[in-house]
Amino acid sequence: MTSKLSVNPVAGRVAWSFALLFLCINTSTAGGQSGEGNVVVGPTKNTKLQDGVNALNAGKAEDGIELTLAGLREARSPRERRTGLSNLCAGYLMLEQLDQALQHCNDALELNDKNWRVYNNRALIYVLQRRFDDAEADLAKCDEIHPRSSATRVVRQMLLHAKNPVTPVITVDDRRGAAITGLDNE
Repeated sequence: MTSKLSVNPVAGRVAWSFALLFLCINTSTAGGQSGEGNVVVGPTKNTKLQDGVNALNAGKAEDGIELTLAGLREARSPRERRTGLSNLCAGYLMLEQLDQALQHCNDALELNDKNWRVYNNRALIYVLQRRFDDAEADLAKCDEIHPRSSATRVVRQMLLHAKNPVTPVITVDDRRGAAITGLDNE
């Protein structure tokens, strides 16, 4: 007997979470451009923001959010505030709390509309919310600000897959088993 089994084209939200670990977090590096969304390092270092990004990078979204919120309460500069909001966007996105993530992305973009990472995160939120036109607009903005970003390419692929999913069909052929057992499964 030959039977067909349809497989869900999207492996589930767990796959999204793994993808987020590599896409969304603003990593800390010295000397980053203001449009990059890096955590501030140097004389005004905010250790709670730094600890928050380290927790997010380690996949500990709850801890990262808690530390980032504490860091925002101690933010000494607009750049620290922008970075904290951007990281909150990523953290809530990791937890799949899309409404909260979207609010923090919007807040971060109000302070700095040149941060391609925030647009990239927001595009992913829009993909998950099936707001495809909004996702397209944010991805276009990413391309304008930071062309050839691999993170943007991945989100664009997720968008294309969400809009036009490929449904693989697995065919199970158990005729050989029937021949061995002597049962006719046709």
